[in-house]
Amino acid sequence: MGLTDYESATSRAAANYDLRRVVELLMRLRNPHMGIPAVHLAGTKGKGSTASLIASVMSVAGYRTGLYTSPHLLDFRERICLDGKMISKDHLVRLMASIRPLVDEMNAHAYLGKITSFEVMTALAFEFFHRQQATFQVIETGLGGRLDATNVITPNLSVLTPISLDHTEVLGDSLDKIAAEKAGIIKQSVPVVSAAQRPEAMAVIRERCLKNQSRLIEVSDGYKAEFLGYLGNGQLVKLTGRLGEYCLCLSLLGHYQRQNALTAVASLEVLIEAGFKISPEDICEGFRQARWPGRFEVIKGNPLLVIDGAHNEEAVAELVLSLEEYPATARIEKGGRVLVFGTSFDKDAQAMAALLGGYFGTVVLTRSAHPRAMKMDLLKQAFEGRGLQVLEADGVPKALELAGEISPADGLICATGSLFVAAEALKGKSQPRSGTGS
Repeated sequence: MGLTDYESATSRAAANYDLRRVVELLMRLRNPHMGIPAVHLAGTKGKGSTASLIASVMSVAGYRTGLYTSPHLLDFRERICLDGKMISKDHLVRLMASIRPLVDEMNAHAYLGKITSFEVMTALAFEFFHRQQATFQVIETGLGGRLDATNVITPNLSVLTPISLDHTEVLGDSLDKIAAEKAGIIKQSVPVVSAAQRPEAMAVIRERCLKNQSRLIEVSDGYKAEFLGYLGNGQLVKLTGRLGEYCLCLSLLGHYQRQNALTAVASLEVLIEAGFKISPEDICEGFRQARWPGRFEVIKGNPLLVIDGAHNEEAVAELVLSLEEYPATARIEKGGRVLVFGTSFDKDAQAMAALLGGYFGTVVLTRSAHPRAMKMDLLKQAFEGRGLQVLEADGVPKALELAGEISPADGLICATGSLFVAAEALKGKSQPRSGTGS
């Protein structure tokens, strides 16, 4: 279609985002986003994991559940799923064919600016869920909240996952400014669940909820996660909510997933109070079935490979904590730990390197194929002088190959720094979620 793609663009000014374009396109499609109960999520970390947990439980509970997320890892179709299965190629082609004339007509006039690829994707997801008679939808923002293309819905619940400094060129250069953008998804009288936040972010959320007369449930207030150990490919946890306790096996690994699980439990309990039929057994089974690749994903082998999409300081800190805790990686000495690292040009590589440098013995610096990948000289500046061997490789596949050559058989390779690096590391190592989407 020749659409503008701000996900790949190296400049993404806030002025480029205009919800009126999405509203008009959806009106031309007869407003498919209306009438389907929804949860709307925004935040910096954990949006996708939390969304996948909520969607998995809703499907187990018997709701025909659509899940819209971004970005994708291996296949564009991952972004639009129905009951855990991504949209089929046939459905995608047919939907694009039906939407294209509307987009072309809008772009021919473009009095609101040309519609972007993400705006079309968002409309396409809503149309797909409508046509497939979804009875529930879980919608993740792409960037920010206030001006995000998804912020055209009035959901049953708004959810804010942890907020930190990210995308500052669009969202603002301070935590309170970014929180204000994320909190833009809060609607009049719609309840809000917030994960634990820094004080500056929580102050903004509380003020917005007060202004909109929206009930606020703070996960830091009484919700608890007790780690009981690892079992097979999951972690045993006891989650304490307002309505009960849930002893379950969480399929998503990583220390940080317990906090995401608490946010999901808090969200599901609000839905239960609103009349949705969700049992404790549904929550346990939904958490067991949930899948979210590229986030502390452990691929067994010699050496062990861990792939994680951590792309800022806070996420990297959680990654290191998870590596120190997970039995298979905790026993590996520093000399046997090899890091494959690349990030986007707008990320704080210095802060991430400061955390990673003390844990790994060697780093193989690389760049993903994404146009926003950070240049090698800046990566080198971030890691040099931190007490680990610094190597370079042209592209993620070659970086993994080099890491495999230098890592002992009983060692660890960890690929991280961005979701784009995680995606390229996963390619050939695992398969994306699949299904017909029928």
